[in-house]
Amino acid sequence: MPESLRTSGSSMRIRAAVLHAAPIERPYRDTHPLKVVELELDPPGPGEVLVRIEAAGLCHSDLSVVDGNRIRPVPMALGHEAAGVIAAVGPGVRDVSPGDHVVLVYVPSCGACRYCSSGRPALCPDAAAANGLGDLIRGGTRLHDLDGAEVRHHLGVSGFADHAVVDRNSVVVIDKNVPLDTAALFGCAMLTGFGAVTHTASVRPGDSVAVFGLGGVGLAVVMSAAAAGAGEVLAVDPVPAKRELALELGATSACVPDEAPGGHDWVFEVVGSAAVLEQAYALTGRGGGTVSVGLPHPDARITLPALNIVAEGRSILGSYMGSAQPQQDIPAMLALWRAGRLPVEKLKSDDLPLGDINIALDALADGQAVRQILRPGTVTA
Repeated sequence: MPESLRTSGSSMRIRAAVLHAAPIERPYRDTHPLKVVELELDPPGPGEVLVRIEAAGLCHSDLSVVDGNRIRPVPMALGHEAAGVIAAVGPGVRDVSPGDHVVLVYVPSCGACRYCSSGRPALCPDAAAANGLGDLIRGGTRLHDLDGAEVRHHLGVSGFADHAVVDRNSVVVIDKNVPLDTAALFGCAMLTGFGAVTHTASVRPGDSVAVFGLGGVGLAVVMSAAAAGAGEVLAVDPVPAKRELALELGATSACVPDEAPGGHDWVFEVVGSAAVLEQAYALTGRGGGTVSVGLPHPDARITLPALNIVAEGRSILGSYMGSAQPQQDIPAMLALWRAGRLPVEKLKSDDLPLGDINIALDALADGQAVRQILRPGTVTA
């Protein structure tokens, strides 16, 4: 039996990338904030599934936990954008089966609260509480170190591991002909960007759109705005290679932040910066909307002119997980991908073994990488 599948009692021995302390200063390749270690993974409980992780994308939300912009309990097994194959199901799970290919979703949902019932699962308070504690939504953790101490889950996923136990509502079944390294990107980058365009903003054909920040989520906004028929899609970022990629993905123009013109119907801030959000608002036109997608530091504050919110009929909208409905939106996005309208695979910057996680963190923090795909089944020495 492979080392990663060795069992201990009723648990399963896995390898995962674990953060033991935060914040950590760069360079990460020297400080090694994430350590690939062996953990014990409990079997799936009622309403849960065991997933063999095949591909996991490295996102700024992972980096934000490492650098302290998102405060999470530690030790924590990171990773929230992933795809894999169901290996086992817990009691009461009847609508998915071992062998199903799935995309993992980083906001679980209770399915019963007024937010879940009204099609807004990203606002589920039980999910928010569980994610903040590093628990699964049904309570507690399923991860332990080899001494038996609890290890927290990251956003109900912990995808930087060769296996993960997650809630049934944290997976969306997909066709087996979708490459899993592409499928992983639909769980965060695309779900957030597509949802922000489709649900939060409801971009219409002919609208003028500007996007500040061209990481994986920002480029997903660019793609999705183009697919929605926006008349103008301005891509804004200081990195030339990202601006060039945005033009390949459907942007009609691109510039550095200081050169961005104003007057747009929709301006998306996808950096997680209060200063950039203020700039995005300033460049939103009369009757337009500013959509805040990036996650700023919890202490960040913004200052905006109050009068023109009313006098110019403007709106400021928050968009967590793109206000998306994963069970419906991921199949819809896959249909657009098959039609060539969402070239998601172009977001992939690199394909790396899990052992290179700290090198990948530096590349992400440097602003050069869009989406690096980690292969949890492959670990460097």
